[in-house]
Amino acid sequence: MTDEYLRVGQEAPDFTATAVVDQEFETIKLSDYRGKGKYVVLFFYPLDFTFVCPTEITAFSDRYKEFESLNTEILGVSVDSEFSHLAWIQTDRKSGGIGDLNYPLLSDIKKEISAAYNVLDPEAGIALRGLFIIDREGIIQYATINNLAFGRNVDETLRTLQAIQYVQVHPDEVCPAGWKPGDKTMNPDPFKSKEFFAAVE
Repeated sequence: MTDEYLRVGQEAPDFTATAVVDQEFETIKLSDYRGKGKYVVLFFYPLDFTFVCPTEITAFSDRYKEFESLNTEILGVSVDSEFSHLAWIQTDRKSGGIGDLNYPLLSDIKKEISAAYNVLDPEAGIALRGLFIIDREGIIQYATINNLAFGRNVDETLRTLQAIQYVQVHPDEVCPAGWKPGDKTMNPDPFKSKEFFAAVE
């Protein structure tokens, strides 16, 4: 990992990478999504043809339309080559593959993207399970890193994305713990916030 710590509120490091999209190779540039006004869920995983990884990758793919409805693209990244990605995609799920995906799978074979996002384990030479939500202006709003042995939760990623989008549209409100769309928010003011706490049973 790099010595410089990447923090929320900072601009997401831009990158250009070869990706597999609909079983074809395409060049993906992160800043292109900013030009389209899209949010991005960028997640890293250790390696193709492993165990926890396919459960995460397919879970995000199966829920892709929910992210799409929130004007959000998903990008998956590992240090494997684009050829390894393609072979894994062309292997069906029952045989340990991931099958067709609804979002791009990027190759970080030079490990530059993983290093830039401070998720590269230099001893193992692979990325930890980092996940970043990047807003329409290219700013990191959320970052989390899991160790290798346990996967992430798509529901929590969606919930966090919805909270980010809500407070960006409603800058005078904040979302309390566990907030979901339709729940009460609060005003970040010593006096006005009491309205929220008074309503809590």
